[in-house]
Amino acid sequence: MDIQDLWEKALKKTEIIRPRVLPLSVFGSTHLPYIFLAESSLNRGDTVVRKGEVMVDKPTIVLPNDMPQFEGFESEKVSTFDLDMLTNFLFVRGVKFPSLKYNNKVESLDLREGGLGDAIQFYRRELECRENTSSGLVLGPEDVWQFSILVFTANQMIRQAEGDIRQLWDKYRKKKNDS
Repeated sequence: MDIQDLWEKALKKTEIIRPRVLPLSVFGSTHLPYIFLAESSLNRGDTVVRKGEVMVDKPTIVLPNDMPQFEGFESEKVSTFDLDMLTNFLFVRGVKFPSLKYNNKVESLDLREGGLGDAIQFYRRELECRENTSSGLVLGPEDVWQFSILVFTANQMIRQAEGDIRQLWDKYRKKKNDS
């Protein structure tokens, strides 16, 4: 599969089971923890559980010469794509991110016995019992997990974009009035 096919697969099959409840920071970096679940391609009937977090820098107005930086989204299949190719591909597709730096850190990669439905219910309950409002629960294909995490991250930013713009504008006007 080429990068276009991988991207489209992630867009079609990524499901955000439980989004992050807390808003992302407008004036600083945000830790965006996630639990990513996928059907195991090696052990049929089991679930791959990938826990990690994306560090998202504060929103920025992106000009044409600015390029975002993606770290920690490497593929296990190194020949599939590299990070420069990912950045260029996203820009060509018109995908623009309001921050310029995203650093993904995978904290754990486990195989959970049992099907995807059971894993979804288990982790949904776990997040609710712990009253965890900062983590998201994401479902997607195992082979395009990087794109699924980018879809999740972009979704979180889109949900609050209007409020972010308002806060940035208010800060600008206040700064201008104080001058």
